[in-house]
Amino acid sequence: MNTMETGQNERVLSGKRLGVFGKGGSGKSTAVVLLARGFRDSGYDVCILDADSTNIGLPLVLGMDQPPEPLLGFYGGTIFSGGRVTCPVDDPTPLPDSTVTLEELPTQYYRQLPSGMMLLVAGKIGDQGPGAGCDGPVSKIARDFRIQMPGKSPVMLIDFKAGFEEIARGVITSLDWAVMIVDPTVAAIEMASNIQDIVDGIQHGKLPATHHLDSPDLVAMANDQYREAKIKGVMYLINKVDCIETEAYLVAKLAEQGIQPAAVIDSDPSISKAWLKGTPILWHKSQAGIMEFIGKLEEAEKMSSVASKESASEG
Repeated sequence: MNTMETGQNERVLSGKRLGVFGKGGSGKSTAVVLLARGFRDSGYDVCILDADSTNIGLPLVLGMDQPPEPLLGFYGGTIFSGGRVTCPVDDPTPLPDSTVTLEELPTQYYRQLPSGMMLLVAGKIGDQGPGAGCDGPVSKIARDFRIQMPGKSPVMLIDFKAGFEEIARGVITSLDWAVMIVDPTVAAIEMASNIQDIVDGIQHGKLPATHHLDSPDLVAMANDQYREAKIKGVMYLINKVDCIETEAYLVAKLAEQGIQPAAVIDSDPSISKAWLKGTPILWHKSQAGIMEFIGKLEEAEKMSSVASKESASEG
């Protein structure tokens, strides 16, 4: 059954925005593809927002011949090139007209697979020209963009650029959950701890750095975005595990940081070949781990919803 065409009853993660993060080489974009398939097979509508300003190839490994045109064009381009999309660090103002219905969005700005999964691309900086290399405007689109589909509430998976820059730009404030991909490296373990600290800080009222903002109104706006952040937590997915010893070591090192991963995905050479050749990623080796991860994320969402209701009733 194609749920994107037939409609469905909303499930616990319907309409949620999940940001996928990881260091370079962690398999972050691969995880986005695998999670999209897992959500689809679990009965969810799925929308992917490619917010990685430098990586290409995601449409090909999803099974698409051509990518959609970047949403930067829909919004008139970056401020550095004469457009109206600004960097959220310099200008925390919300993206104008950030919520768009499918009827309002020209068809060149999205692609759909026969399965119904939808892909949108926030923007790439490779064609922006000299002096326009800052991809902050791509981050603003990723932070603010919403698409409305009649009768549907898709899970939105946002594939962010590798590293920590996007998190520092405040994109995490508009997410329901952060998904952290941890590969077998010291850097990945460190980044896992850092993102947990940031989310904990936001949940306990820590505000962003605003000394660079001259306008009191902009300072107040940036602070409000952090105060109103709805992010519920970070879920961790260990990737590229080649043996039991590697898995045990990663689990132990994460436990030292108070982190318990939700699932583990083994290393799969066929995935590297798919990225090399631009062919769809096969997921038979990863399916069990992905479905386990989705199940635990659903449970975490349910627990968070119950806790929020109890807190509201006590208040």
